[in-house]
Order: sequence, then structure tokens, then C-alpha cells
Amino acid sequence: MAKVELTNMVMVMDRESNRVLVQERTKSPEGITFPGGKVEPGESIVDSAVREVKEETGLNVKNLKYCGIIHWCNTDTDERYLAFLYKTNDYSGVISQNIREGKVFWMELDKLESMDLSENFQECLPVFLVENYSEGFGQWDKSQQGPMEYN
Repeated sequence: MAKVELTNMVMVMDRESNRVLVQERTKSPEGITFPGGKVEPGESIVDSAVREVKEETGLNVKNLKYCGIIHWCNTDTDERYLAFLYKTNDYSGVISQNIREGKVFWMELDKLESMDLSENFQECLPVFLVENYSEGFGQWDKSQQGPMEYN
């Protein structure tokens, strides 16, 4: 049976500006990304996204809007990695400054692509930002990662 890893990522948008909440991860994968993480056994994907945002930022989020999915398939082992992508501007609480994964802060959405992004985060952005995309699919093997295809 092929190994499948389920993850999530949430773009939290500021209600009054064109800013998004990002995390500057100090653990692998390092770099700028949106909050998110692994789906735990017995947990729904939406519940895992809400939990991960709380753990990684201190904010409570709700009314998540599904953007789409990014998934990669290893052509050697048939392993799959799936990331369910959501966005919301419905949040409460205060950003925590004591997060073990790295600093959390608001930044302008149009400056995001010029930052030092975490591995594979660039490939997720079109599904968040382009209304016509609901899926990104890529393949990899022991020697290389292929291009992402969007649908």
C-alpha cells in the first residue's frame, strides 16, 4: 500500500488591508509560508487546519474557504503528499510571539513572492490566488522534481 501524507495550509487575510499572515519557519522546510501542518489520525482536514493555525500563530480561525489541493506523487514509490489549501479573513485573538516553528507576522500579499519562501510554497500560491485553479499536481523521483501542472 502506498504511503499518503495529508496536510493543510491556510491563508489568513487581514480584514482591512491587503496583508496576509505568514510564518518565517526556522525548522524544515525553512522560509516564509502560510501556517499549516499534518492531519492527525481521526481528525478532519478542516479541524486540523484550524488547530494548526492556532498552534502556529495563536489565532482562532473559522469559516475557512476551500481553495483547492496541491499533491505530489513519487513515481518510484507511489508515495503521495496532499496539501489541502484554505483561506479566511474570519479570525480572532492575538498573534503569539512564542512559536517554536518561527516568527509570525503580517505582510503585503504582493510582496510575498519576493521573499525567501519555504520549499514548494511557491507552487501552492497559484491555487490560493488564481480563481480558476483548484488543483496543482506534480511528480518526483529520486533524481528530480517535475513541473507543477494546474487545473
